[in-house]
Amino acid sequence: MQGVFNGGTALSESVGDARFVAFAQAVMNILLTLGRLAKGLELARSLWQAGHRVIIADPFALHLCRPSRAVSKTYRGTAPTQDLDAYLADLLNIIETNAVDLIIPVSEEALYTSRIAPYLPDSARLFGPSFSQMSRLHDKLAFAGLCQKRGLTAPRTFAATTPAAQELAQSRDYVVKPIHGCSGIGVRLRHRGAPLTPDDLSAGNLIQERLYGRQISSFSIVRDGQIKATALYQGDIYLGTVSVRFSRVDDLPQVEDWIAAFVAAENYTGFISFDFFVTDEGTPFAIECNPRLTSGIHLMDRGTIAALTTDVPLTAPTFKPHRFFQDGHAALTVACGAILRPRDYFRMLAKVVTTKDVVFDWSDPAPFFLMTPMSWDTLRQGLFQGVALADAVTRDILWTGDPSPVPLDQKRIRPGDALP
Repeated sequence: MQGVFNGGTALSESVGDARFVAFAQAVMNILLTLGRLAKGLELARSLWQAGHRVIIADPFALHLCRPSRAVSKTYRGTAPTQDLDAYLADLLNIIETNAVDLIIPVSEEALYTSRIAPYLPDSARLFGPSFSQMSRLHDKLAFAGLCQKRGLTAPRTFAATTPAAQELAQSRDYVVKPIHGCSGIGVRLRHRGAPLTPDDLSAGNLIQERLYGRQISSFSIVRDGQIKATALYQGDIYLGTVSVRFSRVDDLPQVEDWIAAFVAAENYTGFISFDFFVTDEGTPFAIECNPRLTSGIHLMDRGTIAALTTDVPLTAPTFKPHRFFQDGHAALTVACGAILRPRDYFRMLAKVVTTKDVVFDWSDPAPFFLMTPMSWDTLRQGLFQGVALADAVTRDILWTGDPSPVPLDQKRIRPGDALP
């Protein structure tokens, strides 16, 4: 695909560019393409504390990063699910207006943002993999097949409409989940022999062997197939299937070896995350891949995050001194939900009041204290449209895996008037 601008490439295709290395060590104008999530706020604070100018683009008018001291400017743009051409054009307007040097996607919008690479000016770089690589890894069914091809351990996984899926559901405990999904939305856990429902048999679902053992998540920053930093962590308070209180893990080198083998085979560059089950025998099985930022970023030292995302030389990655972290609002919600079970309630409450919150920071307190009003674009969907909050957070940026996306209109994807 030819772009309006010649020479714009993803960082994974240009890490040897001497110009990039040169300006990476100076003050940079950095655009983050989402501001509503705590992991984006962590990234913004890391870059700000390293001296960079951080700009946020988000389809929501109000979001967590908006009141942060770490953010120089915020823009409200078109949602990519509404109009992909307009979404990319809005980003290009921001890039041109602010002389942006580096664009870093944050969450599910990364799949849409990755399509901007051919349109970038020579002065800007996109941190992360190409659209084709990212979309392949985001596809949970394709990822399972890729693990099999690479000789890496993963549970048996089949498209829901296949006879193999029916056979698996009759012989083993199993999981039904969307081929393209996030945040545990649409995940259903079933016991062996439980019948597949008509909803389960949707062409957009897969059936996966349900595993048991130690549930581990990972977050890595990778350059040219080499891991620069990896954080492993496990949850102990869950909101649905998403951990909202978690702790750093450092006793599973076999999981790090699995990740290293995968990213090397992919020659991957960017953020990448995996979810694993580690069996009693110590074998890690990867159940899915998220080629984007995840909560593991909260475990890493901010200097490490800033250096590795801006290509500044780093002797070794470091982690924050705390081992336990939480999304305090969500963890407290889970604890309060157990109030009729006093033992569970007080056990969780004790954890909540003693654990470091991922949003609160004395040097930048406003996002924590203004979290509720800054979440209005999410809350109003739940209050007035009956949308579950987990869906409301991501449904305007969620990639659905359309195998034949509408061709981009090159006449529309060009810088124009700056956004208000």
